[in-house]
Amino acid sequence: MSNVYLLPVATFLIFQVTFLGTYIVAVLEGHVVPTVPYISDAATYSPESCIFGQLINIGSVLLGLTIYVRYRHILQLYEHHPELDATLVRHNRLALWFGMLSCLGISVVGNFQETNVRIMHFIGAFCCFGCGTLYFWMQALMTYTIYPMAGTRKTAHLRLGMSVCCTILFIMLAVTGVMSHILFNGQNPRKWYPSDGGWYYHVISTISEWIIATIFSFFILSFTPEFRDVSLQHPQISLMSYTMNV
Repeated sequence: MSNVYLLPVATFLIFQVTFLGTYIVAVLEGHVVPTVPYISDAATYSPESCIFGQLINIGSVLLGLTIYVRYRHILQLYEHHPELDATLVRHNRLALWFGMLSCLGISVVGNFQETNVRIMHFIGAFCCFGCGTLYFWMQALMTYTIYPMAGTRKTAHLRLGMSVCCTILFIMLAVTGVMSHILFNGQNPRKWYPSDGGWYYHVISTISEWIIATIFSFFILSFTPEFRDVSLQHPQISLMSYTMNV
């Protein structure tokens, strides 16, 4: 299969459709105010919660496949280029774990709404953004390591810049999110108005979440050029009942 480069593209598109589609439906249904709600706030009530849950699960599977292909891509480069440092293999394996934990976090966020299971939702969000940011740092580091065998110096700089932005935004998201909820004195956080208290912290927090989610999508999309050099084969299946013992 030579169209592996379409995998990051499909992942990018499914997440963008999920975020924007859920937001539009939530606003039209009157479940959130249009002024930049949290992504998960826009997916709290039906029918948008159903749409969000279904699409985010599909997206997490596509993301997991993309992360695994990238993992195998790095392994193949290491096998064909003995001059690469052995630490690349360890970094690659660590990145795989961070990436898969991020996928799990995305699925948890989609299936455990904040209003129903708050603790699980926050754990999922932390795994998604926290482990995802660590995954990006590892990928940025490895992009410099494998250059010029794969990728470009420009791509490495771009991924490093996105990793820095994600780190700053993740801290802003967490700090201002906590402060805004402490100062909130309204009735419904899903419909947060300036008179409810903590408004500016809330806006900073929600904008940070939307930007970091967008950067996440574009970071995955940046794998597309490198995946053009990747080809997958169908796995071999063996039937145990036809295996002969001599």
